Amino acid sequence: MMARVAYIGDEVSAAGYRLAGARVHVPSPGEELSAIERARGEADLVLVGAACAARVGAPALAPLMRQEAPLLAVVPDAGPGEPDIGARLRRQLGF
Repeated sequence: MMARVAYIGDEVSAAGYRLAGARVHVPSPGEELSAIERARGEADLVLVGAACAARVGAPALAPLMRQEAPLLAVVPDAGPGEPDIGARLRRQLGF
C-alpha cells in the first residue's frame, strides 16, 4: 500500500508535489496551522514548505513533528535555481 502524502506550502512547490501524486494545500496567510491539521487527518506523511513552516513557527510545529503519526517534515521551497521541480520532488519522495 502506498503512503498518502500531503504538501502544505506555496503554489509553485505545490504544483510539483501535485505532479508527484501528493494532495496539496496552499493556505492563505494565517491559515497555515489549520491546513497542517487538516492534512494530518488525511495523510500518512505531511510535508510543509519552509516558508509556510516559518510562518507557523517552531513552538507550534515542534510538538506535531515529535508525534509518530502522521510523520511531519519541513521541506525546502522550490527556488528560482531549480530547473525541474518535478524531478527534484520525485527524487525527494523516492520515485
